[in-house]
Parts: sequence; structure tokens; C-alpha cells
Amino acid sequence: MDAFTAGLLQRIQTTESDLSRARDEGDEFLVDVELGELDDLRRLAAEHGVEVGATHA
Repeated sequence: MDAFTAGLLQRIQTTESDLSRARDEGDEFLVDVELGELDDLRRLAAEHGVEVGATHA
């Protein structure tokens, strides 16, 4: 796995964790922000042929 792929997958994992925390805390604004970031990261992954495993969003 190259550095780009590893970094992208790490960012997705971190964003999913942040999203879960925002949901647990009831922070709707942060939920929206994290969902937007996750959508952007998933799109970037798809554009570069990076397979993303099952997600929790």
C-alpha cells in the first residue's frame, strides 16, 4: 500500500470516529461537518481506485 492510500484510509477512519463521537454528543452541526468530510474522502478514494471497506455513516 502506498503512502497516499494509507493516508487516505487513515483519514477516513479518523473521520468516522469523529462522526461517531459527534453523534454520541448530540452535536448536529459537527455531524453535518463530519458527514461532508466523509463524503469528500470517499469521493477522492473512488476517483483514485482506493477500495474503502464497510463504513459506519
